[in-house]
Amino acid sequence: MPSTEVDPISDLLRRAHVIGVVGLSNSPLRPSHGVSAYMQTHGYRIIPVNPHIDEALGEKAYPSLLEVPVKVDIVNIFRRPEFVEGVVDQAIQLKVPAVWMQEDVIHQRAAEKARQAGILVVMDRCILKEHQKRFL
Repeated sequence: MPSTEVDPISDLLRRAHVIGVVGLSNSPLRPSHGVSAYMQTHGYRIIPVNPHIDEALGEKAYPSLLEVPVKVDIVNIFRRPEFVEGVVDQAIQLKVPAVWMQEDVIHQRAAEKARQAGILVVMDRCILKEHQKRFL
């Protein structure tokens, strides 16, 4: 008998179109670049959020989430935990539906703050691996 339980991650990845990647590097050697390139090849628009680069993966980079001119469906965070709370505060301000903290990015207080604001939080998981698990 098929499960009627909804998988929130599958649902999110089906509905989302634009991923703002905070900490995206323009170096192909960095995990943020490889993961974002994978998501881009699977139909997602990737918006780099990094004040130290002009562009990545053919998209203009923005210094902060607050400066991104399009609606973001998922904020994917590739920053050390001490920077997460500021990113989450911006996501709350923008009413972004989901915050995704990559593997080893763990910040319980920021996650709770996001949940209190009605934001879906995925923490300490790789968006590429979760996508592959569900759609390949």
